[in-house]
Amino acid sequence: MPEAIFGVIGGGMMGEALIARLLDQGIFAPEVVLVSDPQAARREVLHQTYGVQTTEENQAVVAAAPTVLLAIKPQMLTAVARNLRPPVHAAPLLLSILAGVPLARLNAAFPGWAVVRAMPNTPATVGAGVTALAADDAVSDQQRQQARTIFASVGTVIDVPEYQMDAVTALSGSGPGYIALVVEALADGGVAVGLPRAIALELAIATVRGTGELLTQADLHPAVLKDRVTSPGGTTIAGISALEAGGMRSTLMAAVRSAYIRSKELGEA
Repeated sequence: MPEAIFGVIGGGMMGEALIARLLDQGIFAPEVVLVSDPQAARREVLHQTYGVQTTEENQAVVAAAPTVLLAIKPQMLTAVARNLRPPVHAAPLLLSILAGVPLARLNAAFPGWAVVRAMPNTPATVGAGVTALAADDAVSDQQRQQARTIFASVGTVIDVPEYQMDAVTALSGSGPGYIALVVEALADGGVAVGLPRAIALELAIATVRGTGELLTQADLHPAVLKDRVTSPGGTTIAGISALEAGGMRSTLMAAVRSAYIRSKELGEA
């Protein structure tokens, strides 16, 4: 098996998304990417689809690659780390996307590694994600830039202090779930007033996508856009009044707060 430059422990959805984008953008060649996964069928899919090397052994990834993406479920951390021997590379880089798992636990599980904690969200699977990064003191400037390059392949990258990572997880990490619920509710509203389901859903998705683009490209505060589309005695203010009466604003805030608490709980598990 040739020496790998980039290793991935866990060939699930997010791991595959990063692999696909990194290969597509020419950041890594398939032959220098090594992915471990316990499922033979999953390994075969990754090998056949992307031409990457695959293995059942996590240790093979650690031994071969100086940069490793840890893309497993948070609950698997202890079991996976327990079976790994010390790295053979000097100050290897570990990129963890384990929700809620702090740098302190990662450092304890992977002694001798330079660790970057990352929180991408699911739009990363289509190259439209946002990833927050928090690095420990052992991470060099070169490794920081490498981490940014890797996660920039799937969208926007921001740097935050680690104490903000649970908040990031609650907002952007879990946020696609909130927005999906909003889209579904908008479509249901369209059906309620007479639109066919398919058309209502298409309109809802396009409206959310377009609003995000408008806010970004015009550099508008959401309140400014809201005021621009709210004319006196019009339809928008009637709808906003109903949303405020239903507590949508406070409910979304409460959702982020609940997700934040759960993220901290996962980190302490």
